Amino acid sequence: MTHNHQGILVEVCVDSVASAIAAERGGAARVELCSSLIEGGVTPSAGLIEMTRAAVSMPLHVMIRPRGGDFCYEPEEFEIMQRDIAVAQRMGANGVVFGILDANGNVDVARTRQLADLARPLAATFHRAFDMTADLFRALDDVCAAGVDRVLTSGGEPTSLQGQETIAQLVCKAEGRIVVMPGSGIRPENARSLVERTGVKEVHVGLRSVLPSPMLHRNPRVSMGAVEGREYQRQVVLEEQVRELCSALASAS
Repeated sequence: MTHNHQGILVEVCVDSVASAIAAERGGAARVELCSSLIEGGVTPSAGLIEMTRAAVSMPLHVMIRPRGGDFCYEPEEFEIMQRDIAVAQRMGANGVVFGILDANGNVDVARTRQLADLARPLAATFHRAFDMTADLFRALDDVCAAGVDRVLTSGGEPTSLQGQETIAQLVCKAEGRIVVMPGSGIRPENARSLVERTGVKEVHVGLRSVLPSPMLHRNPRVSMGAVEGREYQRQVVLEEQVRELCSALASAS
């Protein structure tokens, strides 16, 4: 089956002001702002939200995730998430992105609804914690019941290309109740076929490129993070990559 690509919305995940600007210039329709993408993204600082909001005019969705690791949160972590949603609202964000599970791998419907309600009138996206659930189809009903606007998913697989059959089924099951947005592994060369096979209307992309650090003096003996060798590289979104992906989606089938 083929779908009309008119208006496939491209959301780019960014962790810097420069990447957000590149995404907007490249033709993206929305950015998801995080920090620490090596951990899969955590809540960005108030300073980063404020600077990014000032730099781009397109919709800005802010990740609300108090730490890396699992999505089963302690009461104080849940309180942090509530406070961070209030910060995102004050800073002019258009949406927030979060996910909460219970220990058995089900969507925590009550707390998810609480955050979605708190976030209004901002949009609420349930992120790839969805892919960690015990049953994706039950989870879809749960996020719908919680009043969330969209769900980000790779179909429970490492990439959305591997999960595209499941994503297509989720789109059918969603019946327009919620936006199903695929993410993970989407590139200019595969985006169009994924959209055609799944019937999605939005895609979520990272498109990060590794650039060398401008540091001339280097101390290779010391590593600041758990992943060695990252002190002297930077990961950024390049405008031309975003433009390439957008034009791949715009080209009619």
